Amino acid sequence: MRDIDMPGKYDSDAVEAGRYDKWREEGRFQPSGNEKARPYSIVIPPPNVTGKLHLGHSWDVTLQDILIRQKRMQGFDTVWVPGMDHAGIATQAKVEQRLAEEGISKYDLGREKFVEQVWDWKNEYAETIHEQWKKMGISVDYSRERFTLDEGLSEAVRKVFVDLYNKDLIYRGEYIINWDPKARTALSDIEVIHEDDEGAFYHVKYPFVDENDRFDGKDYIEIATTRPETMFGDVAVAVHPSDERYKELVGKKVRVPLVDREIPIIADEYVDPEFGSGMVKITPAHDPNDFAVGNRHDLERINTMNEDASINENAGKYNGMDRFEAREAMVSDLRAGDYMLKIEPIVHAVGHSERTGVQVESRLSTQWFVKMEPLAKQALAMQDNPDDKVTFNPSRFEGTYERWMENIHDWVISRQLWWGHQIPAWYNKQTGEIYVGMEAPKDAENWEQDTDVLDTWFSSALWPFSTMGWPDTDAHDYKRYFPTDTLVTGYDIIPFWVSRMIFQSKEFTGKRPFKNVLIHGLIRDEEGRKMSKSLGNGIDPMDVIDKYGVDALRWFLATGSTPGQDMRFSYTKMDAAWNFINKIWNASRYVIMNLDEDTKPELPTDLSTLSLADRWILSRLNKTVDSVLKNFDKFEFGEAGRALYNFIWDDFADWYIEMTKETLNGSDEAAKQTVQSVLAYVLDQVLRLLHPIMPFVTEEIYLDMPVHTFDTIMVADFPEVHAELDDAVAETDFQSLVDLITAVRSIRTEANAPMSTTVDVMIKTDDANLQRIFQENADYINRFVKPKELTIGADVDAPTLAMTKAISGAQVFVPLEELIDIDDEIARLKDDAKKFAGEVKRSSGKLSNDKFVNSAPENVVNAEREKLADWEDKLASTNARLAELEAAKKA
Repeated sequence: MRDIDMPGKYDSDAVEAGRYDKWREEGRFQPSGNEKARPYSIVIPPPNVTGKLHLGHSWDVTLQDILIRQKRMQGFDTVWVPGMDHAGIATQAKVEQRLAEEGISKYDLGREKFVEQVWDWKNEYAETIHEQWKKMGISVDYSRERFTLDEGLSEAVRKVFVDLYNKDLIYRGEYIINWDPKARTALSDIEVIHEDDEGAFYHVKYPFVDENDRFDGKDYIEIATTRPETMFGDVAVAVHPSDERYKELVGKKVRVPLVDREIPIIADEYVDPEFGSGMVKITPAHDPNDFAVGNRHDLERINTMNEDASINENAGKYNGMDRFEAREAMVSDLRAGDYMLKIEPIVHAVGHSERTGVQVESRLSTQWFVKMEPLAKQALAMQDNPDDKVTFNPSRFEGTYERWMENIHDWVISRQLWWGHQIPAWYNKQTGEIYVGMEAPKDAENWEQDTDVLDTWFSSALWPFSTMGWPDTDAHDYKRYFPTDTLVTGYDIIPFWVSRMIFQSKEFTGKRPFKNVLIHGLIRDEEGRKMSKSLGNGIDPMDVIDKYGVDALRWFLATGSTPGQDMRFSYTKMDAAWNFINKIWNASRYVIMNLDEDTKPELPTDLSTLSLADRWILSRLNKTVDSVLKNFDKFEFGEAGRALYNFIWDDFADWYIEMTKETLNGSDEAAKQTVQSVLAYVLDQVLRLLHPIMPFVTEEIYLDMPVHTFDTIMVADFPEVHAELDDAVAETDFQSLVDLITAVRSIRTEANAPMSTTVDVMIKTDDANLQRIFQENADYINRFVKPKELTIGADVDAPTLAMTKAISGAQVFVPLEELIDIDDEIARLKDDAKKFAGEVKRSSGKLSNDKFVNSAPENVVNAEREKLADWEDKLASTNARLAELEAAKKA
């Protein structure tokens, strides 16, 4: 054995130290520059510069890094573009909160000074994100890093706005929008989270104007509302045109309580006659449905709220009150004025701002909108062409995308913020004329720019092509790397982001933004709960890395769930991930210690010189390579991980390496060199297969090998399937050897016969091939089961007091006269027979099912028939042995 500088235990800190910086300094993350190579590109979903990255981000970037590292090793000209999002409302809210703690408001600073504060925040948190990316080991090309407010992206945003405006696809108008009264800005529908709140139905009298009018003998009608504070904006009461109960009321007038304003009773099909009383008050300035009714009937719009949701002058004496304070005061006054009929407590879904958490108001406001129907229509049509469509993985999420696009509303894109892309629209100070352009008007002194900024998603919707240099369509990266290959993101932002990238890309480039979307789920705690500050169950990925190392976290994230499914974080699974890496480390250390200084990771030219164990491990390796390649292509990283785990832990470490010890410690130098070559080759291939998931430990071990083809594993060729290594015979033969060794070990365990005790081993089989396998590999049998005497043959006569195991094609007997009780052995064999009978029944049932036999592939049906024959053989031999023992007992 050679002396090597590899500690006996895996130390993640030592393995990771300085490695990432070295990769960056050597330019390993940049494209190869080989213009003949096929390009492969990914743009990172830009994290918000609002704080630290969470486990969801870690999952996201791990999957992307796996793709990029594998494609880089496969010879693609890869580029992974990093970047961050300015995250308008979220970032501004954070900075305002920080300033508030110092007793400062944004208005104290003014727009320009406040924006400077936000830039300081951005720079601070961008550095934090950079450090976290480094710790995660992601191989992004920092020379191409972008920010959604940088100069190039700002140009792209202005061009998109101007072009859409000139095509009449952007317009400005007064509409009901979602309003965040804390941030004082408009919100799109998908920025509103509906949560159950306690509330009430307030049943209020609306008296008839004409004293002679009656309904059900009363001089008023009953109206139920959940929001009495908006009553001052009421302009009508509506009933359904076909509602026979109220036909006589249409055209009459009632008074709005407390304000004493006369409003008409109208008929409109919007009203659901089955809901409540079938009468609803119409408040066009405070409800989107009422707004539509008001437009149809040419009703007045009375806004009763200020931007901060306080009540304005249109509500009389309640002017200046907070909305909820005003509600209490109005309810009290309605009671005092004998207008309140009853109050019915309810729990109902109420919209809250995703960012600030406050209740959202539906508010009449002048905003900028994108006309969505034509954009959505052409984006959906693109999905009908296999060469142009975006492929969703899993495919079910294409339905999520299509449903949202088919039911889309016009997109409100203006936000009443100071941080973001200021809308490129100017208003003439004298005439009010609107000018929209890439630059300010030449006589800028006569114009005033719109103070609003664009929705954050407006700029991030351009991310896949704006980061590549668009609108310069001659830019190198745009021509070479766009459309991008794969987007990795969570299912929760398909409407927010994925959909918008697709329709903007189609409109402005004529192409899909990416060929594939890999959708993952959310990371939950061990109980399946969503991680949140309120529950206190959040986990910082950096803390996990400090404890286990990044490769263990990456392994867990890569293999912990199937595409599209949520994942539960588990420290138990993190322990298992670390143990697996330690197993890899120890196996690699043993291999490297047993290689000569000049042992190359290359197989002998003449494969016929290989032993059964050599041929078996190479065939198993080949199948593992095939599985990893196929599953990586399908984004099934969990399945690829399972194939790797089983091969490395079971086949390579527990069987093959153990098998090689006899040869490595023997005197046959030629055999020893062959085994060394196979060990080096398999380890080299395993490290390459693992590298995309575990970049640090694989690099460390690869460079510790005495001979390595490349100066970094990052550019080593990714393994391929080699047909000449497939060896079904070797796999079958070796499995028989494994079955035999396992059977004897099992007998020893059950009989409490330690390995230090030698025992006779008798193998009864009339299969000549099995006899040959066991005889030719007697050295392995001797090493693993330590028989005192090994007997193999068709005419083996087992003693009565022997323990028995049935394996495929043979029976194994271990005479243990001093250690076994005949009754115990009979009971054990009965258990085996019961198990074998169950398998025979299951397999027979399957093969008697015509649907299975006629529908399943021929090879699957044949494999099942072979299994049935094997189980029947084991059952028969076990029953025969039982009969022998029971007869012996009677004798």
